[in-house]
Amino acid sequence: MNFQQYVTLQQRRLFLRHSACSLGAIALGSLITEEGRSAASHQQPSPQLVSHFKPTAKNVIFVFMSGAPSQLDLFEPKPKLTQLHGEPVPASLLKGLNDPLIEGSAAVMASPRTFKKYGECGMDFSDFLPNLGTQADNLCMVRSLVTDISNHHPAQQLMNCGVPRFGHPSMGSWVTYGLGSEASDLPGFVVMLSDSGSGVDGGSSLWTNGFLPSSYRGVTFRGQGDPILHLSSPPGVGPRTQRARLDAIGNLNRRHFEATGDPEIASRIASYELAFRMQTAGPELIDLSQEMAATRALYGLDNETTQPFGTNCLLARRLVERGVRFVQLYHSTWDDHADLNKKLKTNCDMTDLPMAGLLKDLKQRGLLDETLVIWGGEFGRAPMNEVRRGNAAGREGRDHHRFAFTMLLAGGGIRPGHIVGETDDFGYHVTQDKLHVHDLQATILHCLGMDHKQLTYRHQGRDFRLTDVAGEVKHQLLA
Repeated sequence: MNFQQYVTLQQRRLFLRHSACSLGAIALGSLITEEGRSAASHQQPSPQLVSHFKPTAKNVIFVFMSGAPSQLDLFEPKPKLTQLHGEPVPASLLKGLNDPLIEGSAAVMASPRTFKKYGECGMDFSDFLPNLGTQADNLCMVRSLVTDISNHHPAQQLMNCGVPRFGHPSMGSWVTYGLGSEASDLPGFVVMLSDSGSGVDGGSSLWTNGFLPSSYRGVTFRGQGDPILHLSSPPGVGPRTQRARLDAIGNLNRRHFEATGDPEIASRIASYELAFRMQTAGPELIDLSQEMAATRALYGLDNETTQPFGTNCLLARRLVERGVRFVQLYHSTWDDHADLNKKLKTNCDMTDLPMAGLLKDLKQRGLLDETLVIWGGEFGRAPMNEVRRGNAAGREGRDHHRFAFTMLLAGGGIRPGHIVGETDDFGYHVTQDKLHVHDLQATILHCLGMDHKQLTYRHQGRDFRLTDVAGEVKHQLLA
């Protein structure tokens, strides 16, 4: 086997251990072949090279609202809460629950928001989300999600990685491991964080490659300023000089590889080559000035409030246009234990217009049919007022709630204009069409043409998968 065959067939690893904002890290995040498929996707003799069945989606944009948005104040009006506002929650509702987060917080709290039905489907959105409401007929609203954990970090890992523990691959890593990428000069899995002033609780553990080869790790773009740094060569270094330098370094590395057989050397060579190609593809990707004024307005790029999140949404569209398989946007934080009404408005003001713009733009460009868009957090918020922090009147908040929460899906084979699931009069328990996080993950993989039980990776003597040992495809979400 010659060197080039080895590079194509053998496992490659990152030259640098951590994803950062430099061009080198961008290149190292996803090693791409000229044929358009992730080079790393050729490494493993597993079923990921061919879809298990015909997919309805080619790409994913997962908009993760870290901290858990309140479904009761955004998507699910509950007249019973208004009727019983301030009264103790009925004991029958809490009977048998081992939920320490609600101790001392069992007074009913009505939403101060007003709701309106949108679209032909009559989907409910609060007055904080008027723009997203206009997309009701493109959305599937799932009101019946449940999770296992009510603390942020492990719950975020469960949603993103399938288990509430460190060291397991993220959903984006599993998807790119399974399908590779159609982007020849960009990473297959890109992560962007909004400049909201708060970091994500789970941090980089939410886009880790875990025990998968390191080429599947999510590559972070910056949330402010230039998304990708160091695209330009130093002064006085032109393309020919750069090419000659890379060829010289490559020759030295090949000699070292032939002497040692170290796969890290092959990875280093491949990463340098992708970095060189990124110098051409990168500037064009991040040059948003070429977008029409109407498109910029659609994403709110000319408004100081919406610009950070809007920029990420527009870049997400441009990335999937160029074949990037999985794009994840993080916006923090929706963890409103106090001042919920004020903080919720702040986050909605930042995200409502750009999110609606993303859906509109994808649809008008014919991309929504093949792009699966997901919106939601790690769990929901409780129907009672949280008082453990001594909230004064008008400054109420809601505690974490794992027993029922809402997420939105659109495009990529998802049934549009449809509401799945119901909860009780208080929004506490799911009463119809319960979906566990693993069911959601299984359904996402299904849309991409993959059987979640067959997409596995052998590690430490066991076949692992995104959905752990559970999960069912929920066909009521599908078109």
